[in-house]
Amino acid sequence: MNPRLAAVHVLQQVFEQGRNLPDALESVHARIPDQKGRALTQALSYGVLRHGFSLDAILLQLLKKPLKDKDADLRCLLLLGLYQIIHMRVPDHAAVSETVKLTPALKKNWARAMVNGVLRNYLRQAEHLQAEAEKEPVSRFDHPQWLLEKLQASWPNDWQAIATANNQPAPMTLRVNQQQISREDYLARLENADKPAEACSHSKDGLRLLEPVAVEQLPGFKKGLVSVQDEAAQLATPLLQAAAGQRILDACAAPGGKTAHILETWPALAQLDALEKSPARLDYVRDNLQRLKLKANLISGDAAQPDAWWDGQPYDQILLDAPCSATGVIRRHPDIKYLRRADDLDTLVHNQQQILQALWPLLAPGGMLLYATCSVLAEENNLQIERFLNNHTDAKLQPLELNWGRATTAGRQILPGEENMDGFFYACLRKA
Repeated sequence: MNPRLAAVHVLQQVFEQGRNLPDALESVHARIPDQKGRALTQALSYGVLRHGFSLDAILLQLLKKPLKDKDADLRCLLLLGLYQIIHMRVPDHAAVSETVKLTPALKKNWARAMVNGVLRNYLRQAEHLQAEAEKEPVSRFDHPQWLLEKLQASWPNDWQAIATANNQPAPMTLRVNQQQISREDYLARLENADKPAEACSHSKDGLRLLEPVAVEQLPGFKKGLVSVQDEAAQLATPLLQAAAGQRILDACAAPGGKTAHILETWPALAQLDALEKSPARLDYVRDNLQRLKLKANLISGDAAQPDAWWDGQPYDQILLDAPCSATGVIRRHPDIKYLRRADDLDTLVHNQQQILQALWPLLAPGGMLLYATCSVLAEENNLQIERFLNNHTDAKLQPLELNWGRATTAGRQILPGEENMDGFFYACLRKA
């Protein structure tokens, strides 16, 4: 399959079916014959989703009348053409001709002249069309209106920087498995393989590649020497301050990055329970641990319903990586801007509240619960923790005086792009 045509199908799945981007890409990859073609499909799909609101604003100006619902595929095709002209190093004539060439594959020969005309009109009026699109915040920052309002409410001085960072490609960050190899030795392996990297500033196990590569190209990946994980996510494990002989619960554990990091850091734990509600997602945890040669007690269960799975023995520490809006990782998952809805937030906040309430009794006296999200919204983060502290006299907030992120009223927040990290929130709650 033509990589550009594959990208049209991917975009249709996200826009029309509400399918997440990784699954949509997976559905077409087998039909693209080579790695270079698959990489192009991925780059095009990510790019259009990063800039879709501004591309749509430009397209609306170029169309004489809006496209019909049955021509949603043409909208995706036109967005793809505009993206190549505006954001890629594709020569204008090639971007136009390659886009027009795909109309027969969509069984829409009649649209050849229209697609050609729209893209050539853009080239003639580019400056004016861009200026008009930038008048509206939605198209200027490439975010839905409800999300811009939420970012403004949570971060009145930083919301524009957050939105801008969300539209940048994220770096590829690795976590070295210290049970198998040191960070210095793995850095040398990367250098020898002509894949230069630099040590992360805040995670002692982290490396950041200067150029992303397919995981299969990473030295020793299949043998478990290394995993892909953002530096901000790697900061969870050192916050736990675990010790040999302890029982730890990793709640909402999939896909297992933090589970594995805990086991790599503290191999002498008495027990690590990795809990995940979705059996399919629990398989990701299992696969990751097998590749890394690590073992945990995997539990399929709902964190909000511990009576169904808890053995009654208290945990010394609990990591709650709470289900959230994922507004801190949009640069890695630009489809979030289209799939998430404003009214999802109330449900997520309520769910987080229920899980916190349900897991707290499982924590031993003197134990610590680490609350984590990949969100930047206050209601999921510091406001959620403040509410919990107000309702639990046996919970005390442990101050996090660290050289990363920024202090909030309850916990610590990393904003997207800060020191090349994803957006993450952490709060440590100590039980009296």
